[in-house]
Amino acid sequence: MTLESSKNIGGIGAILMFIGVLVSGYSYGIVTLVGLILVMVAMYGLASHYRESGIFNNALYGVITAIIGVILVAVIAVYALFGFFAEIGIASIWNAAEWTTLTQIDWANMGLSIIGNFITNILLALVILFAFVVITAILLRKSLGLLSAKTGIGLFGATGTMILIGAILTIIVIGVLLLWISLLLLAVAFFQIKPQQPQPPPPPV
Repeated sequence: MTLESSKNIGGIGAILMFIGVLVSGYSYGIVTLVGLILVMVAMYGLASHYRESGIFNNALYGVITAIIGVILVAVIAVYALFGFFAEIGIASIWNAAEWTTLTQIDWANMGLSIIGNFITNILLALVILFAFVVITAILLRKSLGLLSAKTGIGLFGATGTMILIGAILTIIVIGVLLLWISLLLLAVAFFQIKPQQPQPPPPPV
C-alpha cells in the first residue's frame, strides 16, 4: 500500500464516519462501520510506511477497548432490565399476556429497593461506558500523536486532543458534538499528507 492510497483511504473513511451520523436507519451502522474499516486500513498502511507500529497498534487497541466497553455495558443494561421485569412480576418479556400486569402495579407505592436497584445498575453501566470511552480516546490520541510526529501534520495531534476532550465531555452534549467534528478534522488531516519528495543527488565532488 502506497502513501497516497493510505492517505485517500483514510480521508474517505473518516468522511464516511462523519456523514454516517447523519444517516438514519440501518444504513447508519453500515456507513460508519465501512468508514471505520477504511480508517484502520489506512492506519495500518501509514504505520508500515513510517515504520512506526504504534500508529496502528494504539488505534487497534482503542477500537477493541470501545467494542469491549459497548458489550459490557449492554450486558449490564440487559441484566438490569430483566431483573426489573422479574421484580414486577414479568417472567418473560416475550409473553404479551404478562404485560397486562403492568396496569395492576401500584407504581406509586412500589418498593424503593426495586427502583433503586434498577437505577443503580443503569448508573453503573453509564460510568463503565464513560471509563471505556475515555480509555479509547487516550489510545486514539496516542496513535494520532505518533502519526502527527511522523507526517509533520499538527492537525493529527489536534484531532487526537479534541477526541480526548470530547470523550471527557460526553457527560454533556458538547462532548458528543466535539467527537463528531473531530472526524471531519481527521479527514482533513489525512488529505494533507504529502508524498515525500525524493532527496536531490549530492553535488559532484
